[in-house]
Parts: sequence; structure tokens; C-alpha cells
Amino acid sequence: MEIIGTIAAILTTGAFIPQAFKTIKTQQTEDLSLITFSMLFLGTILWATYGYFNQDHPIFFANVLTGFLAGIIPVSYTHLTLPTNREV
Repeated sequence: MEIIGTIAAILTTGAFIPQAFKTIKTQQTEDLSLITFSMLFLGTILWATYGYFNQDHPIFFANVLTGFLAGIIPVSYTHLTLPTNREV
């Protein structure tokens, strides 16, 4: 059964790589949902915590990596989209 978890981890984590790289490359976040990616980021952190305490390595490592990739989106969104108080 662990092989199923490992394959699922690879697929779900891999699904975020194109969006994270595209966001970094284009610096465009206007069409992305901050709420969705923030919820996804928090959810993956909770899943990683669950995997850690249950010693479930595929769940832990996949969600740490997915959390990192999903976290790029809200950070980029707030950095690139929201107005700042900087003086020019």
C-alpha cells in the first residue's frame, strides 16, 4: 500500500511544479486565487504534520514539498499584486 501513497505523492506534488515555475517566470498572479492557494498551503502543512506524527513518510515528504510549492503562489501574489506603501 505504501507504493500507492508514493505514486500519489509524486503526482500531486508534481502538479504544482508547472504553476510555481510559471508564476516565478512571468511574475503574473492576477488570475490566481489567493484564498485557494492559501488554503491549499495550510492544508498541505497540516497533512505534513499528520504524516510526521504517524511516521508516514510518503505523506510527510510529499506535503512538505507540495507546501513549499503551493506557498510560492500566496507569497508571490502578495508581493506582486497587493499595493504597497513604498515611496517611489
